[in-house]
Amino acid sequence: MVRFTVAIAAIFMMGLPPLQAADGNEPVTGVEAPATDRQTRLNALFSDLKKETNERAARRIALRIGEAWSDSGSDTANLLMQWANDAVKAQDFSVALDFLDQVTVLFPDYAEGWNRRATVHYMMNDYARSMTDISHALELEPRHFGALAGMARILQATGHEQQALTAYEQVLDVYPMLRSAQNAVTEISDGLDGQGI
Repeated sequence: MVRFTVAIAAIFMMGLPPLQAADGNEPVTGVEAPATDRQTRLNALFSDLKKETNERAARRIALRIGEAWSDSGSDTANLLMQWANDAVKAQDFSVALDFLDQVTVLFPDYAEGWNRRATVHYMMNDYARSMTDISHALELEPRHFGALAGMARILQATGHEQQALTAYEQVLDVYPMLRSAQNAVTEISDGLDGQGI
């Protein structure tokens, strides 16, 4: 159970690695391609993710999506997100929330800011606030498999098995090779089948 929770938190926080360019050499500057180019690139990555049948290759695509989500297009937002990331690593969740509160106020259209704050609330077992932030993230990016997985985990933890199953199925519709979601679907389906006997 602990391992599963950690795995979900890792998915939830898909963009948490240091914000760097794809080659890993230069920090993200906040200068971003026009939104249409970014959206076109994301659409292509999601298409590849949906078709990929190799788990490792799918994971690489998912990480590229996470990198795209992490880049807000603003140096200020990126810096606040990095500070929040550092606070999470130090398990100083209240400080992380302070930074993420600023992100969501200053950049309300930045889905990853909401998702990261949802993650911190989740790590603090504040499921209600986490679900509120997940809803904001999914309004902005309905394909956010990390936010969907977080929602599914919260639903499962609070005894809403059928809704959790539906949420995990949504995750798999976007990211079919996500092993933790596959396992959760099997586990919940078996449990629901057992209840019907």
